[in-house]
Amino acid sequence: MTVRVVGVDGCPTGWIAVSIAADGPVEPEVRIVARFAELVADADNTVIAVDMPIGLPDFVGPEGRGPERLVRQRLGPRQSSVFSVPSRSAVMTADYRDACAVASATSEPPRMVAKQCFHIFPKIREIDALMTPALEARVFEAHPELAFWRLNGDAAMRLPKKVKSRPNPDGLEERRALLARSGYAAEDLARPPRGAGADDLLDAAVNALIARRILRGEAESFPAEPTRDARGLRMAIWA
Repeated sequence: MTVRVVGVDGCPTGWIAVSIAADGPVEPEVRIVARFAELVADADNTVIAVDMPIGLPDFVGPEGRGPERLVRQRLGPRQSSVFSVPSRSAVMTADYRDACAVASATSEPPRMVAKQCFHIFPKIREIDALMTPALEARVFEAHPELAFWRLNGDAAMRLPKKVKSRPNPDGLEERRALLARSGYAAEDLARPPRGAGADDLLDAAVNALIARRILRGEAESFPAEPTRDARGLRMAIWA
């Protein structure tokens, strides 16, 4: 049986997953699932690297959640792609204004919630409900821009992936070219499946390469010694 690893990104219809063998040629299998639990239930998915915060602090201090702060330092002009994750109680709040009020009350200095971050709260809650410390042997938090930074010789990508919330063709092509140099065939990245955007496909594809690095023991954790939230969940981004 072939050992496989999976890169995952959220998409409008659920989750886009790019599965590749742990070793050898990059020959991806791409699919969309409605629930993240479907990917975890597949025992063949040895390591899953997902672009979604895992581990939620009860209180956010001046430096924010540790992983985001450390990752931003490396991404230069791409650091705005790293959202500030608020407290667990804010993430569990369904109304935007209420979430901002809760986030402000559980941070110092008080911080509200970015609209883009609020829109992914349902997916954060979905993973949080599923995660346990035992699952950390298979499920890891990743971030696509940090993943591209790693593949690019620890240098941030030159162009943004999006401009004014719209896909930036030049930025997407820059990332496709890097993925092609890392083993993907051009046709693997040409067209996302129905229900996902071109950027979602590229993000899942690069996370699959990080999943390979994790399985091989080559990935770096940010921070090197992760802290844990009140549920015992590790708070770290891997690349």
